[in-house]
Amino acid sequence: MSTRAPWTLVAAREIQVKLTDKNFLIGTGLTILLLLAVLVVPSFLGSSSADYDVAVTDDRGAAVVGEVDATLREQDEESSATAVRVADRDAAETAVLEGDVDAGLVAGDDRWELLSDGPDLGELQPLLTEQVRADALADNARTAGTTVEELTAGAEVGVVDVAEQEGGMPPVLAYVLGFAFAALFYFAAIMFGMQIANSVVEEKQSRIIEILAAKIPTRQLLLGKVLGNTVLAFGQLALIAAVSLVGMTFVDLDVALPGIAGAIAWYLPFFLLGFLALACVWAAAGALASRTEDLQQTTMPLTMVLVVLFIVGINLDGVARQVFSFVPVASTLVMPMRILEGDTQLWEPVLALALVVVFCALTIVLGSRLYERALLHTSGSLSWRKAMQLSKD
Repeated sequence: MSTRAPWTLVAAREIQVKLTDKNFLIGTGLTILLLLAVLVVPSFLGSSSADYDVAVTDDRGAAVVGEVDATLREQDEESSATAVRVADRDAAETAVLEGDVDAGLVAGDDRWELLSDGPDLGELQPLLTEQVRADALADNARTAGTTVEELTAGAEVGVVDVAEQEGGMPPVLAYVLGFAFAALFYFAAIMFGMQIANSVVEEKQSRIIEILAAKIPTRQLLLGKVLGNTVLAFGQLALIAAVSLVGMTFVDLDVALPGIAGAIAWYLPFFLLGFLALACVWAAAGALASRTEDLQQTTMPLTMVLVVLFIVGINLDGVARQVFSFVPVASTLVMPMRILEGDTQLWEPVLALALVVVFCALTIVLGSRLYERALLHTSGSLSWRKAMQLSKD
């Protein structure tokens, strides 16, 4: 006889069954590949360097192009702007029309001309235009016996990232990441919850549960199922989070890693407790059914609650959203998003997490009571109210 606690055997069996399920493995693998594609592919598609050839007729034009080249290389080491010397304006125009150069920059008596074969020169036009203006301003300042700094004093506009100052991140990025957190919990709760319910009803339908219940206390059986699937859900989430963080280091989003790491540190306990709060209820929903066909009826209330919480949670704003972030289970969907936005004080996630702990304890008691009373009932499906009226034995 094994000296291990019965619930550990049940948990190990739940994990083994899932890890040998090809659909589960393929689904997890595809999720990881899709996540990597979303993070990495755009960086490859958008990483093509910009190389420009600009026809110039004198040293002034060549100097402007040289300064633009330095600016481009600061932004991207593989980008460049090269000055191509030509005899005069006509030669520059011919080079542009024949496609030998991307543009022509010609200095006149009172203005510069930028020659192009079409209206769009991309980033080259604003770079050349800004550099010409900067050089002209410097020349005019010297002529007037002053400096550019004195001439432009009071004309500079400083950009202040308020979100960064407050410890948050850009609203769009915060919403996208918050939505991803909410979706991960929603789909994990649905997928693994249905797995728990389906496992229970299959054991009832095949009468295996009668043998198991004779050998293993029902609470040990419930504990094993809940913890086994919780480990799987949490492990899958950790894998997705790790891949996301590694993938973000290869793209420009790595600047948001500090804020994301803090949000994940809060999200993990919210996810774990929120999942535990629902797992026992899912097991009870499975126990209420006598056949697989009955599962849709017994799990529908729980599924609808999750759908409503998800839809409402990602669409609320203002005071209603703040209040909703303290509602157990809903807080797993909303509070991480608020943390990403820098919209919380320390006491808020702490209080929300404490409320989830209390709610988790209540649902475990309720779910286990329903599970024990309905587990051996095999003559048709039960309603939640009727199951509570059954005797434990």
